[in-house]
Amino acid sequence: MSADVPGSLQRRVRVAGRALARHGLVQAWGHCSARIDDSRFLVCAARPMGRIAVGEPGTVVHVDGPLPEGVLGEVRIHQQIYRRRPDVGGVCRVMPPATVALSTLRIVPRPRHGVGAFNAACRFWEDPRLLRDDGLAADLAAHLDDAPALVMRANGAVTVGGSIEMAAGFAWCLEDAARMEQRVRSIAAGDALDAAALGQDEIGLRQVASGRVFERLWDYMAGSDAEALESDPTFPAPVWGSR
Repeated sequence: MSADVPGSLQRRVRVAGRALARHGLVQAWGHCSARIDDSRFLVCAARPMGRIAVGEPGTVVHVDGPLPEGVLGEVRIHQQIYRRRPDVGGVCRVMPPATVALSTLRIVPRPRHGVGAFNAACRFWEDPRLLRDDGLAADLAAHLDDAPALVMRANGAVTVGGSIEMAAGFAWCLEDAARMEQRVRSIAAGDALDAAALGQDEIGLRQVASGRVFERLWDYMAGSDAEALESDPTFPAPVWGSR
């Protein structure tokens, strides 16, 4: 563990990883990270996130340069996103099951309810391969552009935010939107299915983070964690992305 990484950041990364696992957004695979500064970020331990132990340190990774030994290959996705997006303070690589199921049909959840509006600008990545080379990771980061989320065909999703807590919150919202998409498609089709989506003006009206929306979501996701502290999380203003 690097001595100049605050212990609070190490703790936040662990809590976020376990929160993602607790809510079924990752299983054996997945990883999350938080920005340290312009040139470095902290990625969680390379193990199933639900098994990350209290006090277990993550690994410092440089935005430019090779991945450290023992760091998972797809962490290069985080590198490329941090390099391209100075607004991003946290990245989550997740495997949410409803989102993955829809992705096999090349469907991205549409904004059909309030939570769904948060990822209205979600992008879709066609390539189902694991991203274990820098070129592919850079292409994915470019395709993500300014959006908070990207769904990968048959391969999970990536969410980002101004902090790791926001990125994890966007992951939960994406999967909730996917569950809603499945339910709506089970009872509607054709014109009725299109009419069930929020319009552009409605999306903007529902993209509201005031009233402690994400703070309450984080309390739901992580409040029971053994290392969760109210003083740790940060909730910068969300960047919704262009629609």
